[in-house]
Amino acid sequence: MNKPALLALFAVLAIAGCKKEADQASVAPQALTADAVGYYCGMNLVEHVGPKGQILLASRKEPVWFSSARDALSFSMLPEEPKDIRAIYVSDMAKATSWEDPGAANWVEARKAFFVIGSDLKGGMGAPETIPFSDRAAAERFAGEHGGRVVAFSEVPRDYVLTAAEPSLHRH
Repeated sequence: MNKPALLALFAVLAIAGCKKEADQASVAPQALTADAVGYYCGMNLVEHVGPKGQILLASRKEPVWFSSARDALSFSMLPEEPKDIRAIYVSDMAKATSWEDPGAANWVEARKAFFVIGSDLKGGMGAPETIPFSDRAAAERFAGEHGGRVVAFSEVPRDYVLTAAEPSLHRH
């Protein structure tokens, strides 16, 4: 390969590497602030207890915020919602200070999380919650204390999420 072709190849690889880094940075979760408003309820997220959610879409610069992890999962399941999902983040309750304060910056990608379903705790809108953990052992401990069972993202029953969520799924 001649020198100009080799230089062009290196330039293409460098640009591709930079683009990949920029893409990864653009799908990083944002910290929860007092300005975050729930997509379905239209209420400020910091006013609600329990795990929160945010979905990053290719078509939007800002995240779509949810007052519960369950609502974030609902969004990903409902056929009428956008499907250009780049990332789904939910509060990592393994790192949360408490149920009342799930944390502003401790997020886990939902598709990598373990969820406790059927526990005795209710989510931010008072409905059954899908409680996310980055660590399966932490999820098992939580289920031992609060009831429920541990499932992976792909195992969360649609009925559990959508049936429980229907009352709060009306956007304001």
